[in-house]
Amino acid sequence: MFQSQVSRKLLLAFLAAGLVGLAGCSSHPETTATDQPPRATHVKRAAAPAPKPKAEGPKVVPVSAKATQPSGRVITVPKGTPITAIVDQTLEGDKNHKGDTFVASLSSPVKIDGKTVLPKGAHITGKVVTAKKHELKVALASVVIHGKSYDLETNSLRPSDKIKTASAKSKEKANQKIDNSKLAVNSQLTFKLSKPVTVPAKG
Repeated sequence: MFQSQVSRKLLLAFLAAGLVGLAGCSSHPETTATDQPPRATHVKRAAAPAPKPKAEGPKVVPVSAKATQPSGRVITVPKGTPITAIVDQTLEGDKNHKGDTFVASLSSPVKIDGKTVLPKGAHITGKVVTAKKHELKVALASVVIHGKSYDLETNSLRPSDKIKTASAKSKEKANQKIDNSKLAVNSQLTFKLSKPVTVPAKG
């Protein structure tokens, strides 16, 4: 009887120790599981500053877009539009050379749909197209509008193409000889655009 009671007590003690050991082992995963969430939060906090450079990018785009936008309205002067210019200097075929430039001014305004696009007196630059002993041809190269120069492409004209007054016509009939080697100062020539040109619209 005594031995059986002792063996039962030992068995109970062994079982109790085993249960305590299992309880201790099961408590470790819980502690490790609870330790993991704080680590995950540290990773998220470290990644938060990353989007800052992306926010700076869009700020630059509107600035460059505004720089490329036109400052005002523009209008296109179509091909074939007549442009009458007054030559401000004398040109001669045996003294000037091909490629030489000369100064001129617009003798009358150029209008599109009733609106003036090239005002009277606008500064014009012309160029010598042909320069020979008995032959001279000129064309227009550019016009200045609101302080800016715009390229022009026109047909070429000879001195005999200038606008003549009644007295000049009578003199020409008397001489019956046309001099195409010299273009006198203040001569007026009406050119035609061979290519459209876009200029700022007034107002």
